[in-house]
Amino acid sequence: MIDKKTRIEIKGYLQGFVHALIEEHRPQNRAARIEEKRTTYTSKEGDLKPFHEAIIPAEVIRISAFERSFSTKLGTTFEESARLIALQTFDIAQRGYKASGIMPLEAAAKIEQIVSQLGQKQGRLSFPEMIGIVLNIKDKRLVERPAIADLYLKDKKGQEHYFEIKSPKPNKGQCLEITERLLRIHAIKQANRPQVNAYFAMGYNPYGGSKASYTHSFALQYLDIENQLLLGEEFWAYIGGKNTFGQLLEIYQEVGQEMGKAIIDGLAFNF
Repeated sequence: MIDKKTRIEIKGYLQGFVHALIEEHRPQNRAARIEEKRTTYTSKEGDLKPFHEAIIPAEVIRISAFERSFSTKLGTTFEESARLIALQTFDIAQRGYKASGIMPLEAAAKIEQIVSQLGQKQGRLSFPEMIGIVLNIKDKRLVERPAIADLYLKDKKGQEHYFEIKSPKPNKGQCLEITERLLRIHAIKQANRPQVNAYFAMGYNPYGGSKASYTHSFALQYLDIENQLLLGEEFWAYIGGKNTFGQLLEIYQEVGQEMGKAIIDGLAFNF
């Protein structure tokens, strides 16, 4: 559930997020860069599209660029929304949490081995089994490894929750990298569930419906969908309880309805 205070905070944050994107893509803020590309046919960002820009109206290009930028940055809005919702019931809620620390040297090597074997059908391990193997390693030799969680929560029982909040359609590299990060957190903390809980989280299910409908090939091949992944409604319920997904979507819809005209006016008509 999302209370009234949190709803206002999320809505205000989203309004600011959209407004900043509008300002970034306004004609006067993009004109110099576009003109430079058109006259020199060079681009430091590697986004030169002379034939697109020759035919498509500048207003359409700006709106398209706005949409791409919004899609790229959308995950950050999930992180902040989740943090604000979690503050309703969790003692600590932080974004970009540094969980780096020391772990047994042999455990670090075992994590690398496990990750290198992900995707193999024969002898495939569940994520809890991976955690158990890593934590059962006893080695007095220690090594430091980096680990950063997109979102960190600590509840009233002292239990810790770490989330990597990424695209609902990750590629192979992302699946491997995130699994390694999650296992590192358990190895650094030297604790299993439920004391330490590390998950790959996705803000929504692009296939709709339940987790059973999720069929993204890389995720199915390289992730333990049932034990490692919190998908859409499941993630938001974990953070804020039942109906949180629907309530949050309503806030996004309200912001879209209220700011839709400002987006069109700012990008297409320069008002």
